[in-house]
Amino acid sequence: MSRFTLTRWIPGACALGLGVALAASLTLDRPAHADGSEFTAAQRAQIVSIVRDALKSDPSILADAITSLRAQQEGNAQTKALAYVRANQLAVQSADAQYIRGNPAGRVTVVEYLDPRCPYCRRMEPIVNDLLARDHDVRFVQKLIPILGQDSVLETQAIMAAARQGGAEHLRAALMTDTQHPTIERVHELARAQGLDTARLDADMKSPDVVKTIETNMAQAQGIGLDGTPTFVFGTAGIAPGALSRDDMEAEIAHART
Repeated sequence: MSRFTLTRWIPGACALGLGVALAASLTLDRPAHADGSEFTAAQRAQIVSIVRDALKSDPSILADAITSLRAQQEGNAQTKALAYVRANQLAVQSADAQYIRGNPAGRVTVVEYLDPRCPYCRRMEPIVNDLLARDHDVRFVQKLIPILGQDSVLETQAIMAAARQGGAEHLRAALMTDTQHPTIERVHELARAQGLDTARLDADMKSPDVVKTIETNMAQAQGIGLDGTPTFVFGTAGIAPGALSRDDMEAEIAHART
């Protein structure tokens, strides 16, 4: 999964939180104040010694605690993200027809936030194609977010501009399977192969509508706390980052249907 700097795991901060939690767990008679003011200097030294000795004798304590804290953090992030999706369901699930695949009237809407240059997004293409060929009750929305630099911006703008000529899906597929370095000349070559007017494409790439769509998609990505591509939103029931297997996709869709 390509990293995106909206959220980030910070080991140092978690280790600090762990020390406070372990110290608190070792006070048996009464809870401590957050600032430690209930402890004498001798008591604090004793707590530090006990914690240090425990970690030396069983280092798995630290690993287990970090795993638990990470799971709790991820659970909280998922809850917050789903709350955003439910509050903004219409906006999250809406898109120009050019970015909707599968059945436009499908009962379950799956939204994919992707970068056309992301190798993991590219890896998902055949899996998504297979899924939509098997399940005809899925409305699949693709939202482009250029998070990997200027090459991503170039391809995203080109795909969105191609939508004005009815060629967004074909140009997206061509770009995401292309192995050459993206340049405007290469974009033109692929666009011409799809029967697109490259002069019009150039004019539309920097149009206010294209800029606004990119900004909207990025704002939604920030709203769900997206930290990588691809990220999938399954109805209002689940959010899954990273390249998924077909079985994982089908399981998430089944859950969204319930």
